[in-house]
Amino acid sequence: MEVKNIAVLGSTGSIGTQSLSIIREDPGLRASVLTAGTNKELLKEQIYEFRPEMVCLYDEDKARELRDELHGEHVLSESELPVIVSGMDGLLSAASHESVDTVIVALVGMIGIRPTIAAIKAHKKIALANKETLVCAGHIIMPMIREHGVELMPVDSEHSAIFQCLMGERHESIRRIYLTASGGPFRGKHRDELKDIRPEDALKHPNWSMGAKITIDSATMVNKALEVMEARWLFDVDIDDIEPIIQPRSVIHSMVEFQDGAIKAQLGAPSMLVPIAFALYAPERRPVKGEPLLDLDALHAIEFEKPDMCTFKGLRLGIEAGKKGGLYPTVFNAANEEAVALFLSGRIGFLAIADVIEETLKEDWSDVKAPDVEEILRAEQRARELVRNKLL
Repeated sequence: MEVKNIAVLGSTGSIGTQSLSIIREDPGLRASVLTAGTNKELLKEQIYEFRPEMVCLYDEDKARELRDELHGEHVLSESELPVIVSGMDGLLSAASHESVDTVIVALVGMIGIRPTIAAIKAHKKIALANKETLVCAGHIIMPMIREHGVELMPVDSEHSAIFQCLMGERHESIRRIYLTASGGPFRGKHRDELKDIRPEDALKHPNWSMGAKITIDSATMVNKALEVMEARWLFDVDIDDIEPIIQPRSVIHSMVEFQDGAIKAQLGAPSMLVPIAFALYAPERRPVKGEPLLDLDALHAIEFEKPDMCTFKGLRLGIEAGKKGGLYPTVFNAANEEAVALFLSGRIGFLAIADVIEETLKEDWSDVKAPDVEEILRAEQRARELVRNKLL
């Protein structure tokens, strides 16, 4: 049996651990490279289970501790001990490791851009679960994908759904993409009802189990704005041809309307296992252990709603930033990350997240139209500093 070697960048996070649950059940897949930020203990457990060739622990001090512990505990033989690297150089080495066939980019934040570029240049298949890579650098990434002839598979459930709807279709036949959203825990509420929302309230998503940051982004609907910007690059369509739409039960993961009026939709239970597995196996469809099935007998109706872009103005601000392009998507993303961190720490209120984004976007960011990676990272840092200087 031919074994496919997988690098899981961000193996200790939500997408990373779910990816490993699929790899665990398939003898044809091997987790040959694993990376984590600071979660040394979980990464060590993964090393003992999956026996990777290389691991990267971004925190250099923790990487040294991990190396000492692995050598001292004698669970692995000398030949089984992985190469341990750290920092950005380590991530780049992990993303381009010679033995790897597919790189799952499950890193959170701007840190995902450079490893994705390294994987593309090394001609690896990319399973992309990092939003910032396309939100901030789509104009760099997509031409590079075409230049190197690399396969890019979206892992996000909505983008996976769109990809599946477009299989076998001609690009010019697309009329509109409907990007669905649950509406989050505060769907139907007005601004005056959200003044006293606490982090623990916003972290209670009605359908999905996700990490804290993306759960807050779902509650503000900023997440949907980021997905619109991603879809613009993934599917080479104008942002005006992408329409966010609320589908409260999260059983329709997105839809595509074609020029003849036909609409294709991809349905399924709200679980990330299917899009992860699809990214690994497509065009094959294989059984996924633990995947919940959609109960059609219990599905008496499918409802749609227009999103409230006044109450959830982060969605509107993100779409506007995407249309402006240049550095604006980066600034939108960076300001949101800072604001979410402030909200989770109790420093600002829920509604202030979008207010912080709005104030940061009012600065003049129009001087660079097609930023390179360094310009993107400088703009990110400047946007973060603006937020901190105003609010800390």
